[in-house]
Amino acid sequence: MGWSAEAPTFDQWTALFRSCERSAVHLEMRDLYAVSAEDPMFSAWKAGHRYDPADEASWWRPWLSLMRETTGRGVEVKRARIVSEPVTEYIRFEYDISFTNLMAGEQGRWLPRRLASGIALPGNDFWLLDGDRVQFNHFTGDGDWAGVEWCEEPDVVKLCAAAFDAVWAAGIDHGDYTPT
Repeated sequence: MGWSAEAPTFDQWTALFRSCERSAVHLEMRDLYAVSAEDPMFSAWKAGHRYDPADEASWWRPWLSLMRETTGRGVEVKRARIVSEPVTEYIRFEYDISFTNLMAGEQGRWLPRRLASGIALPGNDFWLLDGDRVQFNHFTGDGDWAGVEWCEEPDVVKLCAAAFDAVWAAGIDHGDYTPT
């Protein structure tokens, strides 16, 4: 396993996704990720701003271009979120802006935490890439970034794949989910 306390740069994310050949699946399990008061997207959302799906130029960002490029090469990108209900303000924000990820080619599902009790889950959020390597994303209790850990150990990869598949199967498609 490799560990880094540094957050990946966008260039590192780009190299990571360009290395994917088949799939990139992401499991998010926190109800809060630290968002600086100066984060313009979250601040604007809290002030009442909502993106207009018809005005792509006003909300498009580099991450979405990377996802469109990745899915355009035939790589399946899926994001599943396990959330407590009623949802936190931050999860509501994520829900409201998730249409942008979908328009970039990602697929998304939501699983209420009460429906996840029978699923064996790893202790951290992760990206599983091409089904053979895992990037764990570590956060502090307050949701601040704490680091990245890489793992290619077959048992750990198998756990993450099974966990994601179970969450995906039980999850509710973004278009059908209504946060409470």
